[in-house]
Amino acid sequence: MRPLVLAMFVSLDGFIEGPGKQLVPPAWSDDLKQHWSDHNIDRAGALLYGRVVYDVMARHWQGAAADPANPQHDFAQRMTRLPKFVFSKTLTDPAWANTTVIAHNLADEIGKLKQQDGRDLILFGGADITARLMKLNLIDEYRLMIVPVLLGGGTPLFSGGYDRRKLTLIESRTLDTGSMILSYRPEAMD
Repeated sequence: MRPLVLAMFVSLDGFIEGPGKQLVPPAWSDDLKQHWSDHNIDRAGALLYGRVVYDVMARHWQGAAADPANPQHDFAQRMTRLPKFVFSKTLTDPAWANTTVIAHNLADEIGKLKQQDGRDLILFGGADITARLMKLNLIDEYRLMIVPVLLGGGTPLFSGGYDRRKLTLIESRTLDTGSMILSYRPEAMD
């Protein structure tokens, strides 16, 4: 059984985007590339997205994959080759290669993916799909990059509405940019 890993970056005050829905990415460095980007993709058997994040990621990574002069070209090609699943009731014709749309039966479809052989299922966002998966207790690992910025508002990563769960720290790493990667596994429920 392969795990479902939430891999997202979040501001120190708990937001994944600012008040105007602007994405605030972490500062880029070789350290971040090695311990976040490459680490996640090296472990990925498939990438999972909510619709809004999928649209942003598809635009960005398709452009980078098509441009050999782009410094992210090789990484973008790796992402493009991976199977991708987007959770959407409205998307019917995804443009990014190797994408499957999951419109219904979220728990059943995730269960089927988890039962397959292969590497991790990496959920890169967003907040709505994360909240739904947390309520269903389907996330097996929380891998968060805490970015040293205070946004003061915006979209929170954790919006509540899920059962209390105790987590065990399985890894922590401080990056040269000041960001920190924290990985937790939920403990068994009583």
